[in-house]
Amino acid sequence: MGCLGLGGHLASSHLTVSLLAAGPPGWAWVPNNCRAPREATCNFVCDCPGCSDETQCGYHGALPTPGAPFSCDFEQDSCGWQDISTSGYSWLRDRAGATLEALGPRADHTRGTDLGWYMAVGTHRGKEASTAALRSPVLHNADPTCELRLWYHAASGDVAELRLELTHRAETLTLWQNSGPWGPGWQELVVATGRIQDDFRVTFSATRNATHRGTVALDDVVFWGCGLPTPQAHCPLGHHHCQNMACVEPHQLCDGEDDCGDGSDEDAPACRHHTVTDFETGLGLWNHSEGWARNHSAGTRPPAWPRRDHSRNSAQGEARRGPPVHTHHSVASLAHTCLSPGSFLVSMAEPSAPAVLSSPEFQASGTRNCSLVFYHYLHGSEDGYLQLFLQTQSPGSPQGPVLLRRRHGDLGAAWVRDRVDIQSEHPFRILLTGHTGPGGVVSLDDLILSDHCQPVPEVSSPPPGLWAPAPWTQLSGLLPQDFCEPGHLSCGDLCVPPEQLCDFQQQCEGGEDERDCGTTDFEPPAAGGWEDASVGRLQWGRLQAQESGGPGTEAGRAAAGHFLSLQRAWGQLAAEARVLTPPLGPSGPRCELRMAYYFHSDPQGFLALAVVEGSSRELVWQAPSSSKGWKVDTVLLGARRRPFRLEFVGLVDLDGPGQQGAGVDDVTLKDCSPVTTTDKDSEVSCNFERDTCGWHTGHLTDAHWRRIQSRGPGYDHTTGQGYFLLLDPTDPPARGPGAHLLTQPQAPAAPQECLSFWYHLHGPQIGTLRLAVRREGEAETLLWSRTGTHGNRWHEAWATLHHQLGSGTKYQLLFEGLRDGYHGTMALDDVAVRPGPCWAPRRCSFEDSDCGFSSGGQGLWTRQANATGHTSWGPRTDHTTETAQGHYMVVDTSPQALPCGHVASLTSEEHRPLAQPACLTFWYHLSLRNPGTLQVHVEEAGRRQVLSISAHGGFAWRLGSVDVQAERAWRVVFEAVAAGVEHSYVALDDLLLQDGPCPQPGSCDFEAGLCGWSHLPWPGLGGYSWDWSSGATPSRYPQPPVDHTLGTETGHFVLFETGVLGPGGRAAWLRSQPLPATKASCLHFWYHVGFPEHFYKGELRVLLNSERGQLTVWSTGGHLRHQWLEGQVEVASAEEFQIVFEATLSGQPALGPIALDDVEYLAGQHCWRPASSQGDTALATSVPTVVGSALLALILLVLLGLLGRRWLQKKGGCPSRGETTAVAPGFDNIVFNADCVTLPASLTDHQ
Repeated sequence: MGCLGLGGHLASSHLTVSLLAAGPPGWAWVPNNCRAPREATCNFVCDCPGCSDETQCGYHGALPTPGAPFSCDFEQDSCGWQDISTSGYSWLRDRAGATLEALGPRADHTRGTDLGWYMAVGTHRGKEASTAALRSPVLHNADPTCELRLWYHAASGDVAELRLELTHRAETLTLWQNSGPWGPGWQELVVATGRIQDDFRVTFSATRNATHRGTVALDDVVFWGCGLPTPQAHCPLGHHHCQNMACVEPHQLCDGEDDCGDGSDEDAPACRHHTVTDFETGLGLWNHSEGWARNHSAGTRPPAWPRRDHSRNSAQGEARRGPPVHTHHSVASLAHTCLSPGSFLVSMAEPSAPAVLSSPEFQASGTRNCSLVFYHYLHGSEDGYLQLFLQTQSPGSPQGPVLLRRRHGDLGAAWVRDRVDIQSEHPFRILLTGHTGPGGVVSLDDLILSDHCQPVPEVSSPPPGLWAPAPWTQLSGLLPQDFCEPGHLSCGDLCVPPEQLCDFQQQCEGGEDERDCGTTDFEPPAAGGWEDASVGRLQWGRLQAQESGGPGTEAGRAAAGHFLSLQRAWGQLAAEARVLTPPLGPSGPRCELRMAYYFHSDPQGFLALAVVEGSSRELVWQAPSSSKGWKVDTVLLGARRRPFRLEFVGLVDLDGPGQQGAGVDDVTLKDCSPVTTTDKDSEVSCNFERDTCGWHTGHLTDAHWRRIQSRGPGYDHTTGQGYFLLLDPTDPPARGPGAHLLTQPQAPAAPQECLSFWYHLHGPQIGTLRLAVRREGEAETLLWSRTGTHGNRWHEAWATLHHQLGSGTKYQLLFEGLRDGYHGTMALDDVAVRPGPCWAPRRCSFEDSDCGFSSGGQGLWTRQANATGHTSWGPRTDHTTETAQGHYMVVDTSPQALPCGHVASLTSEEHRPLAQPACLTFWYHLSLRNPGTLQVHVEEAGRRQVLSISAHGGFAWRLGSVDVQAERAWRVVFEAVAAGVEHSYVALDDLLLQDGPCPQPGSCDFEAGLCGWSHLPWPGLGGYSWDWSSGATPSRYPQPPVDHTLGTETGHFVLFETGVLGPGGRAAWLRSQPLPATKASCLHFWYHVGFPEHFYKGELRVLLNSERGQLTVWSTGGHLRHQWLEGQVEVASAEEFQIVFEATLSGQPALGPIALDDVEYLAGQHCWRPASSQGDTALATSVPTVVGSALLALILLVLLGLLGRRWLQKKGGCPSRGETTAVAPGFDNIVFNADCVTLPASLTDHQ
């Protein structure tokens, strides 16, 4: 109900205070040694300094600003929420980056990243249905305006049911229940609790059955406007002083709500002559009814049905304690022993006909107001509405009904207060009509007439000609009479169906189908179709300029006219006011809204425009600041699916100083037709210097590509100082899965076209960039993708587009940036399309396609993945992703597929000529059974063999490399020569062409790239990657100013920014290719650790990985030294192994990079021992360590435990030559230093 979700945008802007509760919470300060009584704790009122009485209450009361809510984001703790589950299916506080397999979503709602915390219930594969319940602490007293807002995440099909319940005394009331399906991502839930006396608890539960995994998450729980008013010595002028010394506003008297907290505002002398009809025993005075029925919330009802009445705020019918509730019969209170279900009135009429409720005839009120307070409930349908008419009897003949109030659409699952004041010189009746929409409910409760509403005394028969026997039948004249079906628009001979109304394409000759669709100057009463949907103390309404407290005239006009203005209203719930268009769309990419507005408010007010699509709201515009006078602005809406609605949301304090107010005028929707095209739409080639050419941002999620100018760490490719397109996954905050950049449908110019572009993927945990093509009637085709960092530089990529010219089918290009990483940026620049095919790509992972490789018509090489686990041959995982879902190329070399001695060829497309020598690397996988030989040939005019591999197979992917020199176009050919062995194969993956000669295995100066070192994010370590950069390249992360190889800022290195790990963060790995077993080899490298002197938080380790396990052989913690330090370690392994550089934290996060350069692996060579005058040179090793030597480690621990302490005490600890620490689980908990052995912190008193 009335909540501006805005997809979570409010969390990081000054709109955080936008959803203010109606009125500030009370503040009752007491001395510092405050010990609040039990009923004063967790009552949404700060009674103690520091609000210490409101902590661990399901929220934290850390001194919210007046009007701000009490909330819990689970970042620090669970805020007092407790798991009360009785099975293994239970709630835990979790975050996506904390565990190998996070229980909940990939990102929390508060931060929108994997570092934020939430409450989650994990997968549970029990054989029986289970319920996980999360319960709040005991809360005390809720105001009638109280709302509970939270965000939940439930993957589709994972959960059988979600439920929110409130337990009060002996009754457990279901506030919300849903059995799905649920949308993707975080969903907002807003529930009004109503007035709750004394203690209560709130429980959020998830139920799974044997076929559901049951993953659910909960975040950002907020209690709005829940605190009762606090006692005051004096009340403001005109306010009512309650018996408990609280103050309430005059309009809160006799309104059917316990606003004081003790009921004295409803038991005041002024209320004793009011007439209340609560429908508990009948219709009371409102005895003329057609289409309405008394009903209650007990039993099985449709989903939108009210779950409680308003009179008692109960489904069971237990009467409220406190003030007497007056009826039209007497002023006696209801019997407190009444247990009949709470009753209300519900419309049972067909959608095409209204339900009508008529009051008796009232006497003329003269100069006094006859006031009617009533509570209505509209939920479940956007087509339902409630109308209130006044029908007067003037001398001569009855007048037609006059519309006084109209509420339309879905106002949420809550009872909303409204009030009308009537002054009439003639007798009158009040008519309430309800129109139900499909699946919706229209209900009424608690009709309260003031003492100046005096019924005409009943007579045996109505005076002749005064009233028709059934006055409500006159309303039939208000219904349209035409030959079209209900919901269709009649214009001339046409019947326009609802889905073609407001679709920005005119169907009617006079444009009637596009008339009330948002565009308006607010002069006609229809106001362009904008309808108010407010439920609080503010509403939107048409107003003449001279009547308002704002500017004296409309936008830029000399004559005063009408505009849309914020006004006072009678609702009691959400403070902000909302006004919406009818359903619109679909819209085209150029669709924009132009408007004039004024906004003058204190800092807590706001004026915003949102796009509402289903249950999600996206904030697309916000008034930048408060100022006097009218302003004009334009908002790009872009291409959107039907149906979407536009919503202005505003909040100001009309009683505050300075004539606060907000207004909107001259709203125009421009260029919104989805079929309108311009010359610019065909401009696919673009450098983004002038604009975005024919590319436009998709609006299916709240994440968007932005065209920005080069500045700071962001620089374009064209000139280094121009414009480019940027996607930052967290700035501005977004919750959607990704951002889309699209063209309009294009006509192909040639059978083959080459699309080239430059991309930038940089950051320790950046997501995926994809390129796809769409054709009408076909599934989307993925052309290209990259995941994770590719270094701090621009890369060129290209993809060939294949078209069928005779078909007339147009194509649409799509760049999609996925938010499956949250630290870094992705960017695009210099997109170009030319006729003809592209050159062969310099990088190929086979994830998206076969990269143009052909098998010469034989079809022996195939592209496959092993996702099903039933592939008859080939590796279990690919090399790119190291998962079964990854793709690679493979050939079956079994005799029945490829006889002994036969050859299967795999030939690339043509590569462009090389300006300098280059290195072609590839990863290959040979089966355990001898598959034969893998030969690599380079074709440039003729063919020449450059490599032949016939080594033994195994379970690991291995790196192959070929030096290539080619002055003309060339191809690479892979040939598998079969050995005739059953169940054998050869597989290929991850081809890469880089400038420069091929390095030795395990060695790299990082000038051209990573040389076969893998920085693939490791899921169990948080999904972080080492990056590649240079000192001269602008970066948003700290990095060394120069490299070690060249000693200049143009030289390159690898680095990792440990500050992104966050609390509980894991590590990032840089892994070598598999290296053969060695008795003694030396690893030599240079490292740079930049941490502030007082932190010492970062750690760099060298690990050895093999099938036997993992062993730490070198480690250092560091601080800021502004220089490269030398490190070396001697390693030994009895089997094939990998070297791993691990960057991690030993404590809380601290901003600081760890960098590496000039890694050299000297196979079969011992490390040299330098002289002791090396100063800051850090050494470790000369003690050979065998991978998996757990027994040796255990023996050393025992000996060192007996002798080490005394020796260390004599020596005063280890020398400082190697800045070594030891933090590692399992058997890798000993770090060998050149001169001593450092024990882990857990085994010694020394660090």
